[in-house]
Amino acid sequence: MAENYKNQLKSLLKNLFQFDSADLDFGIYRIMNKKRTEIERFIEKDLIDVVNAEFSEYSNSKHENFEEEVEAIKSEIWDKLGEDAFDENEKVKPIFVTTPFAKELVGKYEKACANMKDSGMSDQHEAEIFSHIFQFFSRYYDNGDFMSMRRYSQKEKYAIPYNGEEVMLHWANKDQYYIKTGVNFKNYSFKVGEYAVEFLIKEAEATANNNKADKRFFVLSSSDNSLDYNDSKKKLTIFFEYRGLTQEEETKYGKTNVQENILTKLNEEIISRVSDPGLKTALDKFVNESTKRKVLEKHLGVYTKKNTTDYFIHKDLKNFLSQELDFYIKNEVFHLDDLGTENEVTVEQYVTRAKVMKNICLKVIDLLAQIEDFQKMLFEKKKFVVKTDYCVTLDNVPDELYSEIVQNEDQLNEWSELNYIGEKKQSNLTSFGNEDINESYLREHLYLVIDTKFFKYEFKDRLLASFDDIDEATGGLMINSENWQALNLMKEKYAEKVKCIYIDPPYNTGSDEFIYKDAYQHSSWLTMMQDRLLSSKELLDESGVIYSSIDDIESPNLRLLMDNVFNKNNFISQLVWKKKAGGGSDARYYAADHEYMVLFSKDETKQEKYFTGLTGTLKSEYKYNDENFEKFGPYKRKNLYQTGIDTDRPNLRYPIKCPDGIEIYPPTIWRWEQKRFLKELDEGKIDFIKNRNDEWQIFTKMYLYDENGNEYRIKPRSILLNIALTRNGNTELKNLFNKTVFDYPKPTDLIKYIVAINSSKSDIILDFFSGSGTTGHAVLNLNKEDNGKRKYILVEMGEYFESVTKPRIQKVMYSDKWKGGKPLSDEGISHIFKYQSLEQYEDTLNNIEFTESGSVQRTLMDMDGYFLRYMLDFETKDKSPCRLNIEKLNKPFDYTLKIANGNELKEEKVDLVETFNYLLGIHVKNIRTFDNNGTYYKVVVGKKEEDTILIIWRDCENLDLKEDKTFIEEKIIAEFKPSKTYINADFYVERALPIEPEFKKLMVV
Repeated sequence: MAENYKNQLKSLLKNLFQFDSADLDFGIYRIMNKKRTEIERFIEKDLIDVVNAEFSEYSNSKHENFEEEVEAIKSEIWDKLGEDAFDENEKVKPIFVTTPFAKELVGKYEKACANMKDSGMSDQHEAEIFSHIFQFFSRYYDNGDFMSMRRYSQKEKYAIPYNGEEVMLHWANKDQYYIKTGVNFKNYSFKVGEYAVEFLIKEAEATANNNKADKRFFVLSSSDNSLDYNDSKKKLTIFFEYRGLTQEEETKYGKTNVQENILTKLNEEIISRVSDPGLKTALDKFVNESTKRKVLEKHLGVYTKKNTTDYFIHKDLKNFLSQELDFYIKNEVFHLDDLGTENEVTVEQYVTRAKVMKNICLKVIDLLAQIEDFQKMLFEKKKFVVKTDYCVTLDNVPDELYSEIVQNEDQLNEWSELNYIGEKKQSNLTSFGNEDINESYLREHLYLVIDTKFFKYEFKDRLLASFDDIDEATGGLMINSENWQALNLMKEKYAEKVKCIYIDPPYNTGSDEFIYKDAYQHSSWLTMMQDRLLSSKELLDESGVIYSSIDDIESPNLRLLMDNVFNKNNFISQLVWKKKAGGGSDARYYAADHEYMVLFSKDETKQEKYFTGLTGTLKSEYKYNDENFEKFGPYKRKNLYQTGIDTDRPNLRYPIKCPDGIEIYPPTIWRWEQKRFLKELDEGKIDFIKNRNDEWQIFTKMYLYDENGNEYRIKPRSILLNIALTRNGNTELKNLFNKTVFDYPKPTDLIKYIVAINSSKSDIILDFFSGSGTTGHAVLNLNKEDNGKRKYILVEMGEYFESVTKPRIQKVMYSDKWKGGKPLSDEGISHIFKYQSLEQYEDTLNNIEFTESGSVQRTLMDMDGYFLRYMLDFETKDKSPCRLNIEKLNKPFDYTLKIANGNELKEEKVDLVETFNYLLGIHVKNIRTFDNNGTYYKVVVGKKEEDTILIIWRDCENLDLKEDKTFIEEKIIAEFKPSKTYINADFYVERALPIEPEFKKLMVV
């Protein structure tokens, strides 16, 4: 019996350590496969050795206790009955057992002897312990994630940490990182020979109607065109649905290993339907002979695995499982709730077995925690900047660079694609020598936008060197990255510098882009949101605010979550935005016309009163002009008669003489006392108007501008009416791109409205769910209206970063009016934005390299040391590029990572210079380059508080360090006079600091 439970536990452990994924070569699976042999030995031998040792120690301990008891009773028998009371077999002779006292004493002796004989660990006891271990670990693991699995029982199965708070928000994944935002998992592509294959998700009808099942599976789309083959491109597109199964499908695929059964059928069906013989053969080949898995079957497995497993990384798995283990032992092994009831049993009989169970479980927990902590470290480490480029209007480009611009065909072609250039000139863009697009043309169109990605690094160096303060000149930052990673990298540079955050996160409707774990839809969303809100809070200025759009589905959860993150005392308002007018005939109940904006401050005590300018209908009320127009602008009329308040105010009841001499009194009171009225009358700020009944009405004049030329401002209302509708956002993008490129973009005027309320002209605005780029567009429009210098930071992971978000801002820079994808004017705005892409968590996993076998000598039986706690960290920290391989920093401009492009890995150079700037948190003033006898130097001059920081990067291959020292000290340091200097690789420069240890420390690897 115990052997069966032991094998059951082994099977579970292999599942926990993902042994079913041996043929998967991505992410954590690739890393685990590297250590497969060691972990298998741990499960099959080392852990079992520990189990046997624990069982043996248990048996020996119990035997010694009973042996002492037997010897004590034996001595008592010798003393009371005589030394000859025992026979040669250590049994009491019957002749001595004649009195009640003797019978009782001998009974105790025989019972103690029996207990000593049975004191070993019985098969049943072993089976119970194995069963408990299995039950415990099975509660906390599901498809790559450690979490509290749902249990249906009258007794509580889990302990929720609670410290007496009045209200506490708790959810299943609260202490974990949500990690599914880094990749568009729903799209998948691969190449096989000359063919391309793409998997795409089609929304199932059931999902669209919100009829969601607890368990969802990947099945072939039910539409007629689930396979689409383009013969000319040699591309096969396969459409899937991700949904619950119909009753017929449940019968077809069974109750266990459902997705695997589906994939087996899918593989057969797809292969049978492929029409191209070459593609059919390529897909039906074995990947390799050892696995006996075919090409299509492998990719289907990877696709479903990426979508259905590994949603979370636990922040403290060891503590979590250890606490839950204590709770389990107390409630499931000891049954403490039974104390004092008829079910009570002697607690002592469980104590030693509980210790055995705990010791075994803690060994497993140690190894599980090492793997989880390793993933956590890789997730939390600050990521490398992979690429950095700039988009710059020509008025910011030195004139001497124009000749290179007009010769750059790639740049001219982008201008054509963006429709900067008219159709006539576009038709002439056939060569570098185009006569129409010359330097004179550039000088006449200074809002044309160049993109440095089209130019060689020498051009980019000269451009950046032309700025006295490059960070100050740069008005926007766009980061193509999973947003938590971007926020994490920005912490040092932008800590407490952001004035206003606006986000439009996924609404978790079940059919939007948010990927959630089955049966954990809302807890997945809360986990995703919590860490991003916490990180963004660190960037907010003490008087800063954050707005988050949301709808009814997650509004209650978001409000509670933001109460937790920002403190409920810093809640400002929950705004209601009227997003549409009309429609909604398909709604089952009420037609939803609104969404919410939840508004919190970082510190409510630092907030000033809110005011907003006039918009739309309110501004149109200012339609009258008089002799004060040049000074105060137009005015609107407001009745001098005051209604709805206390009328017992004699000083507000007096006669007013009208133009025809008639005196009139108010029905109740006037707004002003007589002295104020006569002053306003004398200044021409009173209107006498007869109504349709030929009765005089008296109005005060409300001018649009005050004496300083500032527009009249009003208190903003919590219901946002007549500002902008969703259809306005759609129209804006349609005008820019002449097609639908993004679903449900927020209208620019809506974001401009809140930014104007909560920012001054030089503040930083952040949007880390930037979507189509509405926030950046709104900031540019607002800056143009009030000559502001606000800066924006946009973070977006989606594929539309390159196709929508970035080109949207480029178009707005060139012209403020577009129609049908074409500019209606060249009235743009002078602007520079920097855009970057970052290494992602999946990239980090793909760049883990282990120290070669043999260089690290450790044994698995070192159970309390290396293997259980340090194996992964120790063997990857030096050679892995993602953890900064210091040896490679002697050639910093050639440092590379394997970066995922689709499902292909490509070696790409990374930007160590920009990465280190972020890690130090400096304000970059200058970026200069130098040449010294063929050695290229890149120098960054930055400010941090009062320090001037100089960072020198150079290629150190064959570098003469003495000559290098002279050049740096006399040419570079002498010019910039820094208070601190960092230099890469070896150097002789006095008082300089090495980059590498600081880089590694700040990256936290």
